[in-house]
Amino acid sequence: MVRPCPSVGPRGRLRAWPGARELAPSLRARPARCRRLLPRGGAAPAGGGAEAGPGGGPGCAGGAAVKAGDMTDNIPLQPVRQKKRMDSRPRAGCGEWLRCCGGGEPRPRTVWLGHPEKRDQRYPRNVINNQKYNFFTFLPGVLFNQFKYFFNLYFLLLACSQFVPEMRLGALYTYWVPLGFVLAVTIIREAVEEIRCYMRDKEVNSQVYSRLTARGTVKVKSSSIQVGDLIIVEKNQRVPADMIFLRTSEKNGSCFLRTDQLDGETDWKLRLPVACTQRLPTAADLLQIRSYVYAEEPNIDIHNFVGTFTREDSDPPISESLSIENALWAGTVTASGTVVGVVLYTGRELRSVMNTSNPRSKIGLFDLEVNCLTKILFAALVVVALVMVALQHFAGRWYLQIIRFLLLFSNIIPISLRVNLDMGKIVYSWVIRRDSKIPGTVVRSSTIPEQLGRISYLLTDKTGTLTQNEMVFKRLHLGTVAYGLDSMDEVQSHIFSIYTQPQDPPAQKGSAPTTKVRRTMSSRVHEAVKAIALCHNVTPVYESNGVTDQAEAEKQYEDSCRVYQASSPDEVALVQWTESVGLTLVGRDQSSMQLRTPGDQILNFTILQLFPFTYESKRMGIIVRDESTGEITFYMKGADVVMAGIVQYNDWLEEECGNMAREGLRVLVVAKKSLAEEQYQDFEARYVQAKLSVHDRSLKVATVIESLEMEMELLCLTGVEDQLQADVRPTLETLRNAGIKVWMLTGDKLETATCTAKNAHLVTRNQDIHIFRLVTNRGEAHLELNAFRRKHDCALVISGDSLEVCLKYYEYEFMELACQCPAVVCCRCAPTQKARIVRLLQERTGRLTCAVGDGGNDVSMIQESDCGVGVEGKEGKQASLAADFSITQFRHLGRLLMVHGRNSYKRSAALSQFVIHRSLCISAMQAVFSSVFYFASVPLYQGFLIIGYSTIYTMFPVFSLVLDKDVKSEVAMLYPELYKDLLKGRPLSYKTFLIWVLISIYQGSTIMYGALLLFESEFVHIVAISFTSLILTELLMVALTIQTWHWLMTVAELLSLACYVASLVFLHEFIDVYFIATLSFLWKVSVITLVSCLPLYVLKYLRRRFSPPSYSKLTS
Repeated sequence: MVRPCPSVGPRGRLRAWPGARELAPSLRARPARCRRLLPRGGAAPAGGGAEAGPGGGPGCAGGAAVKAGDMTDNIPLQPVRQKKRMDSRPRAGCGEWLRCCGGGEPRPRTVWLGHPEKRDQRYPRNVINNQKYNFFTFLPGVLFNQFKYFFNLYFLLLACSQFVPEMRLGALYTYWVPLGFVLAVTIIREAVEEIRCYMRDKEVNSQVYSRLTARGTVKVKSSSIQVGDLIIVEKNQRVPADMIFLRTSEKNGSCFLRTDQLDGETDWKLRLPVACTQRLPTAADLLQIRSYVYAEEPNIDIHNFVGTFTREDSDPPISESLSIENALWAGTVTASGTVVGVVLYTGRELRSVMNTSNPRSKIGLFDLEVNCLTKILFAALVVVALVMVALQHFAGRWYLQIIRFLLLFSNIIPISLRVNLDMGKIVYSWVIRRDSKIPGTVVRSSTIPEQLGRISYLLTDKTGTLTQNEMVFKRLHLGTVAYGLDSMDEVQSHIFSIYTQPQDPPAQKGSAPTTKVRRTMSSRVHEAVKAIALCHNVTPVYESNGVTDQAEAEKQYEDSCRVYQASSPDEVALVQWTESVGLTLVGRDQSSMQLRTPGDQILNFTILQLFPFTYESKRMGIIVRDESTGEITFYMKGADVVMAGIVQYNDWLEEECGNMAREGLRVLVVAKKSLAEEQYQDFEARYVQAKLSVHDRSLKVATVIESLEMEMELLCLTGVEDQLQADVRPTLETLRNAGIKVWMLTGDKLETATCTAKNAHLVTRNQDIHIFRLVTNRGEAHLELNAFRRKHDCALVISGDSLEVCLKYYEYEFMELACQCPAVVCCRCAPTQKARIVRLLQERTGRLTCAVGDGGNDVSMIQESDCGVGVEGKEGKQASLAADFSITQFRHLGRLLMVHGRNSYKRSAALSQFVIHRSLCISAMQAVFSSVFYFASVPLYQGFLIIGYSTIYTMFPVFSLVLDKDVKSEVAMLYPELYKDLLKGRPLSYKTFLIWVLISIYQGSTIMYGALLLFESEFVHIVAISFTSLILTELLMVALTIQTWHWLMTVAELLSLACYVASLVFLHEFIDVYFIATLSFLWKVSVITLVSCLPLYVLKYLRRRFSPPSYSKLTS
């Protein structure tokens, strides 16, 4: 028999485990077998056995499991091939831990209540910092990020070379001014973003809290909170640090937390204070006792915690175990009462911070492609320089000639390209912000708008992103009849009739004779509604509304002051529905519940037992005693898959559950069972005995409960819908038609995620859904992957735990299969898992990813993706502030990608290639000029001519290409298939680049040879003819490239021409002013310009005529 590896406890001891004693000698004899489970050095981390990670418990049993799996299926699966990361960012996980504690390994800690000075190690400050740079690293960091790219480094070296007299070709300002302008724009942009980030961090770090001290309560900033402080957190206030819950002002001795910023779940979590401290008379007494908390080392697990609370000054000393139920993690919000906690972890050691990856500077794929093209241009530059020197037969100081030619032809790589593209990005960002169809959209990263035009995978959160986070009761099904929203008044009338018939009160309904009598519809409806009103964990809370006092409201059950609190919004929706039909939950504590009837009668029930919902059982139950009749009833509700085997045989449950699920409703099956007093007493005795057992407690308790879960009476089905955001379905359909695959990554439950995927039409009606069953080892993962491999055109639903196992053993195979799916839903995902999925998609497919989310748990995914979009919603602005683009509704994403993304990419592609064409033209003319004049390294144009050519003479028309568009925005939204063409990168490819290079060589050669043929006596005439022809050619080429004219484009063309004509007066040093006024000059320039441009106009017309682009039919 293969035994699992034992967990390792504090100080290296084996934890209590049945086989520990007999296994210990074999472990000592063969330490290598489990050594990899422990940190380097061989010793176990104190306090961290099973919690240390997936490699801890089942690690040793894995080998046996693998062999079993291999024997069951012979389809080969390849082992994991880890791909090396190209960036230098540290991964979240153990690496983060090591950084947390000043370079040492993380250690467990002992924290004394109210005495931060009694610490056994140094702890980080409680400061949130999302900046990329600090004051000292800003300038070096920005400059390094600029010059690590070949493009900018080349121009820096070029400008520096002009300080050497032998290499100088012209004035220094012709090289340094453009470079300085580019750097200034970049530095200013980065500085503005850093200042904004600093202000946001400062706002969070400056939030004020109350701290308990020996001198009383003092105010303290969040950044000044230390480990060991006793902090008071008011209702609806953010928890500032990871704490242990000590006291609450709530009478029921518990509080609810909103954790949506941490794990994405909207369910409120119930938290319990330490029993010893809750019993103290006042909060100030916490400082009078001698007590401490022993806590595990900081880690990234937000769902578990291990620790102990010890009070030393009592006799005997009191010790209580601590779990996740006693923990208050930073970033969560208290939803009820005022709580007092002791701070355990701060700063970098916070669970929320350790689950967030470091922000990085994103470089767009378009910028990388342009960088690649500049390298090709540089290679061409070197080749041209070598050819020129070779044609001189390497005479004299040929190496200096090579450098001079490199400088002479340096225009082949245009420095204005970077400026034009950066300015273009600013224009695109401005256009996005000004779009009235997507109000409130903010561009936080103006460097990557082109990314929006090439997205292949969209990864979206569910709660608050696709859904509104509002549950609505939609359907009550009794088998023979169903009630929808339009017929709820019938349910109300049934309930009203039951409670207003004096001869047949509901109290006697349950004690009907055992002979089966066909019940009336009213009684069936009443039984279903009463079951829904009783079977839950909802607590009504009364708050003062300014008119009514809180105590008075609670006493009178004031409707206007009542708020329902629960760990699930589904449950609140059900209880609110029972209130709307006449049966109202007005009071609840640990042992009783009160319902109010339509006739204002109060029904009292005693809660005998409560069996809470778990992800394993998928159901919850409650046993109550009706105080008026003494009748004991066991109510249960749960998922149809588990309830089908518990309720009595029927022929409609499965079919109706399927119908409701296809409508996107969350279905719950409600059942009941009446218990005799003796039957319950027998159950209670066995239940208490099972709860006291030390070994296999949970199994024995489950067995006892299951003894009741037989032949239960099926009452009804309920259907609740999580309201989708406006236009989610058409938006997802648009994205699908555009060739974008959508993955939903959520921290929510599997059933909930599947329902939302169906409801939002993420999974279409004709697609099957493969729910990847829970796997825990390599063998199970092997079998399940092979089962999944046989499915075709099937959407995948997988949980975070199963995903972790698959990625551990079969990363390549899993990603290969998942990428073939039309849609993927990952549920129960931790924040770091979301980021890892994004990273794997980028590595495995090489495609661009876009992540969309609205909560703090989505920040890692948003920052990891190529393009992060934050939705401002109910979960706050954390995701919105961390994203590259911020939108107010999910439906705005369609226009952001289809219109603005498409336009940005196409415009930048046209702009970059035209700027390259402009530089290649003048370089081709220089090459012809040098070759004609015996390969001399003499510049054709000098001084202001060369600067004016790429600035005032052609800059405005060329830059006006950022206003060009091939189709109207309405057409782009109506035909998302147009977006699909961009995914292949055709607007900027080697083919289009080569075409522009050939055009440049043809036009440059034509202009130069024409000028040489037609010039008269003086060299200055060559300059005048060729330069004027060049300017006119560029202006005509811009007109040739434009697809939709904008009035600013016409202004730019005319303004540039006017600037050139006006400047001729000042250019007498380079151009013969009298010559250009002659008729001879005009006809020569006209002929040369016509020869250089007319063939291209003819080719464009023929191409449009015989091979029109895909959008041409839509524009006609």
